Order: sequence, then structure tokens, then C-alpha cells
Amino acid sequence: MPASTRFDPQRLIGREPDRLSLEERHALAGKWMALEIYTPETLPLRRMAAIGDSIEDCMRQLRTRELDPRQFEYQMLRPPY
Repeated sequence: MPASTRFDPQRLIGREPDRLSLEERHALAGKWMALEIYTPETLPLRRMAAIGDSIEDCMRQLRTRELDPRQFEYQMLRPPY
């Protein structure tokens, strides 16, 4: 990614983590993402609902969208190997 390009992780909200490009995975390495917890009643799509520097940051983002942070799991994005 060119140094002059500012990467905005928020534009990736709604994307499936498995479909991130290598460039996106490198840019997000060390960030946290929130994914809706699977239950037989909800059967959620595995899409990123929040991306932040911490779990608390993700929870804050979810609350601003009136989503319950307890309904999400939080995972750190790792660099591709």
C-alpha cells in the first residue's frame, strides 16, 4: 500500500474476514474485529461488524449502531503467514 494512501479499516465493515486481500490483512494485523456469535436462532453471516484497536473500541462502535456487544465475539486479526 503506498505510503500516501491512508487506510481506513471502517470501509471493511460488513466484509467477510476470509475474503480480505493480503494487503488488507497486513494493514489490519493487530486490530480487533467483532463477529456476531453463532446461535441456531440467528445463524449470522461471518462478517466484520466492527474493527478497532481494542475490544473496547469494537464494543463502542457496536453500541453507536445500537447493537448489543454481548452478542459478538472478538478476535485479533493476524498477519498472513
